[in-house]
Amino acid sequence: MANHKQAEKRYRQSEKRRTNNMVQKSAMRTKIKAVRKAADENDAAAAKKALEEALPFIDKTAGKGVIHKNTAARTKSRLVNLVGKL
Repeated sequence: MANHKQAEKRYRQSEKRRTNNMVQKSAMRTKIKAVRKAADENDAAAAKKALEEALPFIDKTAGKGVIHKNTAARTKSRLVNLVGKL
């Protein structure tokens, strides 16, 4: 455990950030799964609606630094291509 006050504070901050990042990442993954599920069922309307919800959320997650911007771009590109093929 930490020996200094500053180290204790840093530990508390990092734990809080870690849990917030996990929540954000999990929500993002759920939205991505919704797009993929609709695409697997060949439901173009549902897939498009899910995609419209997922894209801004992916951008927001990257903007907060939870995921890298290139990871966000790659994920968005793959989802758009997947829905575009329907």
